[in-house]
Amino acid sequence: MFKLRARIIDLETGSLPIVTINESFAKKNDIHGMERVEISCDHAKIVAVVNISEKMLNEDEIGLFEETWKKLKIKEGEIVNVVPVGKPESTKYIRKKMDREELFDEEIKQIVKDIVDEKLTDVELVAFVSSAYMNGMTLAETTALTKYIVETGGKLNLKKKPILDKHCIGGVAGNRTTMVLVPIVASLGFTIPKTSSRSITSPAGTADTMEVLANVSFSIEELQDIVKKVGGCIVWGGAINLAAADDKLIKVRHPLSLDPEGMMLASIVAKKLAVGATHVIFDLPIGEEAKLKYIGEARHLEREFKSLTNNFGMKMDTVITDGSSPIGRGIGPLLEARDVLWLLRKDKKGPNDLKEKVTMLTGKLLELTGKYAPGTGKTIAEKQINNGAAYKKFMEIIEAQGGNPKIKPEDLIPGKYTLDYKAEKRGEITNMKNSVISKIARAAGCPATPEAGIYLYKNYGDNVKEGEKVFTVYAQSERNIDNVVKILKEMSPVTIE
Repeated sequence: MFKLRARIIDLETGSLPIVTINESFAKKNDIHGMERVEISCDHAKIVAVVNISEKMLNEDEIGLFEETWKKLKIKEGEIVNVVPVGKPESTKYIRKKMDREELFDEEIKQIVKDIVDEKLTDVELVAFVSSAYMNGMTLAETTALTKYIVETGGKLNLKKKPILDKHCIGGVAGNRTTMVLVPIVASLGFTIPKTSSRSITSPAGTADTMEVLANVSFSIEELQDIVKKVGGCIVWGGAINLAAADDKLIKVRHPLSLDPEGMMLASIVAKKLAVGATHVIFDLPIGEEAKLKYIGEARHLEREFKSLTNNFGMKMDTVITDGSSPIGRGIGPLLEARDVLWLLRKDKKGPNDLKEKVTMLTGKLLELTGKYAPGTGKTIAEKQINNGAAYKKFMEIIEAQGGNPKIKPEDLIPGKYTLDYKAEKRGEITNMKNSVISKIARAAGCPATPEAGIYLYKNYGDNVKEGEKVFTVYAQSERNIDNVVKILKEMSPVTIE
């Protein structure tokens, strides 16, 4: 055991605890970079990864980055005990998966535990993700991963059953079905605690859009109170820590664009189990610009979802939908929120394609509960919009989440800088490219600038005249508009034939 003097380094590493030691001290004591040490003081201890510095520290010092010194609750100059420790047991199991061997239940349990306890480096996490991507995961492995993601995270404790939920695998611009489905379902007396994501590569996630209207960050206790009060919510899942292990895996999956099927399935189903969902509808969009390109891919994923959810006694159904073009008129947080308000207020500006899709999805979910006969759910969902019950419930949810229940669509003002995209020739729009539309919206400032985005006047299948406006881009700076112009010079967002 070594005794070293703490040097506070006021920087976040953004990952597991890291400490820095002097190079000469490390050589004398056979300590190497990326190895682990246990650091302890009178009131706390922590395992951290070692970084080596030639000149930053004296031999009797140890540099503690922000995550480390905050957990130790230590001050500059205090003496800490430092003991070298071995690699976590789970690194053996990661190597086993890399060698194409199937992991046992207890081995996956240990990996998840070490992820949550921050004992694995990003390099080790990437190795785990990469092994799952290259070698695949069996149903037993995926089931174990799902189970332990749930067990090591927070969970909602809602007594009123059934608890309904939905999930879309994404890849379609707009498509803000959750914000209409939730109030419809809750207005019928069901419980629907919807946790949603922020955008990673899209113009807006559901949480980004809902945040235009209300707060989306709550503790588990606050979330339970909201749901008990109004029957539903639309919140950011990342603030609740429902699936801590999964959040850490996603963090390393994203930069590499790695999405192993088994991990994706475990991620989605674990979050549904964490909120106590008993009935779930899965939206699987397919299309040239969607995540799923072909019907065969969707059918395969459908079977995998059914196998996994069956292992947890969850009732589910899937709907394979058209992902060939954006859904709704607005693309971007504020413009999507305005679409939702127009639709629920029965305004003629409400997008019909969004209404058609969301009532179909909601209908399937309602029928899944067994309380509505097959084929009647869509009509029930439409009724809740037409009689104003869904809108009333949405305002209750907004108020419960700290928003203004009197907000109107006209209160939502998009960016002051605009650019119109016009049809280059007469004809029919045969392709509205989701990926290019999303890229343009992000260049305009989405999702960081809620007022930025795109408003579509035309969509797939519409006829246009030469020079007719297809969409308007909104931004809060001229620089963002310039970025959009550059993209439009390189690629076309629509095909007209």
